[in-house]
Amino acid sequence: MNFLLGLGKVLTALFWGVVLANLIDPFAQPFALLLNLAGALLVLIHGLELWLFNERVNGRTRPGFERVQILLFGIFHLQALSVQPVSAAPASLEAEHA
Repeated sequence: MNFLLGLGKVLTALFWGVVLANLIDPFAQPFALLLNLAGALLVLIHGLELWLFNERVNGRTRPGFERVQILLFGIFHLQALSVQPVSAAPASLEAEHA
């Protein structure tokens, strides 16, 4: 499973590289327009994922870094978050609760 998540992240990073290359030096039409539309749609979808899974990200040790990863990799990073353990509650909260 981790191999597939890693492969998905690599392929997503390659897609973002192609979108960035298209923004710097546009490809032939209609490919440039289609690639820009696909990139905009993917940013919209990843933003929606970030909004929907905000509670899961808030419990992490570095929520800002996790949000950037979700914006870049989307569901591939969210699946990796469900595999990794969530950070433990601070000791002060546990002492108050006991």
